[in-house]
Amino acid sequence: MKRRSFLALGATAALTGGVAVRALAAGSEEEFEIMKTEEEWRNLLTEEQFAVMRKEATERAFTSPLNEEKRKGVFHCAACDLALFSSEAKFDSGTGWPSFFDTLPDAVGYKRDFKLILPRTEEHCRRCGGHLGHVFNDGPKPTGKRHCINGVALAFKPAEDQPA
Repeated sequence: MKRRSFLALGATAALTGGVAVRALAAGSEEEFEIMKTEEEWRNLLTEEQFAVMRKEATERAFTSPLNEEKRKGVFHCAACDLALFSSEAKFDSGTGWPSFFDTLPDAVGYKRDFKLILPRTEEHCRRCGGHLGHVFNDGPKPTGKRHCINGVALAFKPAEDQPA
């Protein structure tokens, strides 16, 4: 086999595989407790929240006021109000996004994300499917996880506002 033919075959296989992976991901519409039409989500969320939570965009680093939030409380899903993260698990990762070393029980779901070529673990609200961010294995003890979350996907409720 000539080198040019070999390279063309390899490129075709790579492109075809990539298309198949994207088609599988796009075609798998997961069911969640809270399901809304795109129009309903647009009416409920701000433009930036919609881009992040429904279209898996990323907010600019260091733009979320929640990055500096230090009070005790709970971070909820901005779309469906499910409690996701405790302030006790929040830490300053220096990345420019609110970061947590753990989630609340039964709060989030995960899927593989190949948008930056290398696989990452995407994190979403388990109740409404809203995209939150990504989880990495470079966080502090005790979990070693860094849940790197878009601030616009969160709503903070201070402890004094929480029911006893």
